[in-house]
Amino acid sequence: MHATCTRLPFVHEAVPWHPHGCDTVIMALHITGDTAADDLLTNNPLALLVGMLLDQQVPMETAFAGPLKIEQRTGAADAAAIAGMDPDAFLEAFTQTPAVHRFPGSMATRVQTLCQTLVDEWGGDASALWTDGDPDGPEVLKRLKKLPGFGEQKAKIFLALLGKQYGFTGEGWREASAPYGEDGAYRSVADIVSPESLTKVREHKKAMKAAAKAAKAAKA
Repeated sequence: MHATCTRLPFVHEAVPWHPHGCDTVIMALHITGDTAADDLLTNNPLALLVGMLLDQQVPMETAFAGPLKIEQRTGAADAAAIAGMDPDAFLEAFTQTPAVHRFPGSMATRVQTLCQTLVDEWGGDASALWTDGDPDGPEVLKRLKKLPGFGEQKAKIFLALLGKQYGFTGEGWREASAPYGEDGAYRSVADIVSPESLTKVREHKKAMKAAAKAAKAAKA
């Protein structure tokens, strides 16, 4: 999943990026704590989308480090290459230590299905989801929700990530991604820009889980 654009400096600041000739500005991402993994996420829209897909039932850092492991182990460079790989060989890449995900079988299948969908519907270009036709926030959310493995919450979080850190400026993106698009919030991966913000997001998630557990206990 090599990037098609010029590599960006690994600093948290606005830097110019020109996907497919379109001027936009994204920020160097700081999600995994690993320079190479974060650099891939910054430069490659497919890697970022796959990382979001993997972000369930594992730590966020593990999920978003997954795309680099996939690239290193398979040599697959784009959606078409991943979709076309032998499923058993792709699964083997997922199960190598350290595993890409705690549920390698189901997640390997989901990644290949996602990539096949991108090939069939978006010409293999992940960034087309938020660039093709100059869509607004609600339209991008609609497109994301149609992807395999992307429910309402995951689609909203990814839209918030696009708007907060990946240069997407479509009208209404904050409203469409609510509550994750809220400025100054620490609810999701969309808000991780440093080790400190990662800690705040973890604390928020922990508090939400505790509240849900308490509510469940109160109903019992």
